[in-house]
Amino acid sequence: MQTILLYLLIMAVVVAAVFAVVWFVFGRGEDLPPLDRGTTLTRLPRAGITGSDVRALTFSQRFRGYSSDEVDWAMEKLARELDELRGVVLDLQSREAADLSATQGEPPERPSAGR
Repeated sequence: MQTILLYLLIMAVVVAAVFAVVWFVFGRGEDLPPLDRGTTLTRLPRAGITGSDVRALTFSQRFRGYSSDEVDWAMEKLARELDELRGVVLDLQSREAADLSATQGEPPERPSAGR
């Protein structure tokens, strides 16, 4: 019985030694060092966000899900882009309405911003 316990103890020591050597030689298996606190790999272009940009978004994970700071940043950037695009659409619609009314002699209608 003591022989089996001795073998198990020696095996545990050998496994721990091999694990320690592998840990110090190869590290944690990361290609890059860990990011500094407060930085992120989440990226979006400054303007002209496309659907593929949004689909390619990745967020770092925390204990209870994704990092809320990163998600909030991405949502704010997308909201600004949508607001800008809606403004361009409304501007073009008002120009088109003004051009139509000028050719027909009617006062221009203000386009509705339907949601």
